[in-house]
Amino acid sequence: RRRLTVSVARGETHFLVTKGAVPNVLAICSAVETQDGGSIPIAGERRKVEQQFDALSRKGYRVLAVACREIKNGSHITMKDEEDMTLLGLLTIYDPIKPDIDQALQRLAELQIKLKILTGDNRHIAAQIGRQTGLADIVLTGEEVEHMGDEELQKRAAEVDIFAEVEPHDKERIILALKKNGNVVGYIGDGINDTLAFHTADVSISVNSAVDVAKAEASIILMERDLDVVADGIVEGRRPFANTMKYIFIATSANFGNMFSMAGGSLLLPFLPALPKQILLTNLMTDLPALTIATDNVDSAMVDHPRHWDINFVRKFMIVFGILSSCFDYATFGVLVFILRADPVAFRAGWFYESTIASALIVLVLRSRLPFYRSVPGKYLLAATLFDVAVIIALPFTFLGMAFALVPLPPLFLVFLAAIVVVFFITAETAKRIFYRWLERRKYVV
Repeated sequence: RRRLTVSVARGETHFLVTKGAVPNVLAICSAVETQDGGSIPIAGERRKVEQQFDALSRKGYRVLAVACREIKNGSHITMKDEEDMTLLGLLTIYDPIKPDIDQALQRLAELQIKLKILTGDNRHIAAQIGRQTGLADIVLTGEEVEHMGDEELQKRAAEVDIFAEVEPHDKERIILALKKNGNVVGYIGDGINDTLAFHTADVSISVNSAVDVAKAEASIILMERDLDVVADGIVEGRRPFANTMKYIFIATSANFGNMFSMAGGSLLLPFLPALPKQILLTNLMTDLPALTIATDNVDSAMVDHPRHWDINFVRKFMIVFGILSSCFDYATFGVLVFILRADPVAFRAGWFYESTIASALIVLVLRSRLPFYRSVPGKYLLAATLFDVAVIIALPFTFLGMAFALVPLPPLFLVFLAAIVVVFFITAETAKRIFYRWLERRKYVV
């Protein structure tokens, strides 16, 4: 309907008052009020009203038409009573664009967030808003959406940024079309007409000044009307996702490498490369730095575009860096057996040193695709890593180390093991660069 009618009493006289979109109100008017308070047939004035409405709309004004007529009884009115109304005039409303809108839209664009406008306003107002905000002024109307099939709308929804004169069910279809194109859709609204779109969108956002129905349906309520707040929320949401993915990459590659090393060592050596209790201790010590990854700093490259769970990437990462870790474990086996002639007890202590310290330090490499010296780790992650390394070094000299069959090693052992850890650290950094460049050449988005 896009109009609202109420009954108003002034003394013993009852009036029917209607306000709404200009075309919808004109459709029920038969007369127009003149300046002297009289009225004349609207037929001769309709064109002038429409031209004035069009001119105001093109300037960016929202225009409401107001009409009324006298009725005998205002206690019960129906839609059939909306006829033979007298147009009183046009009410103009101007809602200026915020001066900082350009910066806000630029920031959203940098985050690869595409902004689209879905409004019940007429096409001229929508086009004016599009020009003021830098969006294309190509407008698709609700009537045009109504006549489109789902496939055509899916195509047009990707091309058009502004949808005007849309009804709630049109908004629903547009959002569904965007989702079918593979987009994650967030919808911002503050009115009753937005509730259907809220249900359809992936994320529904309202503001604290919205109507109660809209706030009840929204999944997020903003305390202020500012797109910068939305951008801040997007960045804050991407950070924990990025850190979660870091943990998964590091944990899967470490576990895969340890499994490969343990299985191979058990086959090649005449004794177990590590006792069961030493394996448990290794897992405990290597998990300590990983537990603080949730508080880690996140590179800007990790939040500048939307990211998705990608099991294929996890598999590639796990295989490459898991096997790399295992190769250095086998190198450690070779040094301990053939060069240092370690007995089983010293062998197990040596491998514990190498694997746990290397696993702790490698977190600093694998946490970012940037070189480790260009990406500053979070203070808790760095502190946990250094603490972990210090505990590992001191452990064989404590009663706890004795309980886990860990013995102090001769200086020569420590020199060789330290060299292996350093070479592993450098090799992992080099392998990381090669790995990501290989993905870029294959146009693999991570």
